[in-house]
Amino acid sequence: MTATTGETQPAQPKRPGKTDGVCGEFTVITEIKPGHADALREDLAMLASGSADVKSRAALRQIGTLHDARHVIFDNDTRFMFASVFDGSWDTYIDDFAQTVIGANFDKIFSHSEGFPGVTDPGVKDWFVAHQAPAGVFVSSYPDLTVQQIWKDQRVDDAFQEVLDTAEFRAMLDNPANTELVATPAFQKLMEEASA
Repeated sequence: MTATTGETQPAQPKRPGKTDGVCGEFTVITEIKPGHADALREDLAMLASGSADVKSRAALRQIGTLHDARHVIFDNDTRFMFASVFDGSWDTYIDDFAQTVIGANFDKIFSHSEGFPGVTDPGVKDWFVAHQAPAGVFVSSYPDLTVQQIWKDQRVDDAFQEVLDTAEFRAMLDNPANTELVATPAFQKLMEEASA
């Protein structure tokens, strides 16, 4: 769902929200329509269960830019907050979600908020901007790692851990022909990190 490289992209307007490295924060606070708090709770519970969650996770995997998200009902059931951390531009983030089942989820959830126009409405970005509450401070523990890089690192670590558990690897460590390689600071550091 990322932009095609080589094409000239239109200039994006300045959007609210802080960034730290490749990560951006997005926090929207809305007024819940009177009498809708319980229905909102039910919709949130439905989205977090069973096949709806499976479909949402598949869409999130397809998009590949969301670090985390949370939904909060507060102020005696009168206000709702959606907050997330994502990679890339704000506009691409909104566009990507609108093109998946996540867009339908947003329509369902935000339909309980005053004035929500719908995720496919041309004015939805303006609505989000009007309801966005940028963080005063935003810090990421891994500001230079995208979701895609984290997933790759996890796959590499899983594969490396499998290698470490093999008899062939233990035999390689004991092989006198590999003594110089095993003694290098880089290899020692690799083994220390693998056992941490």
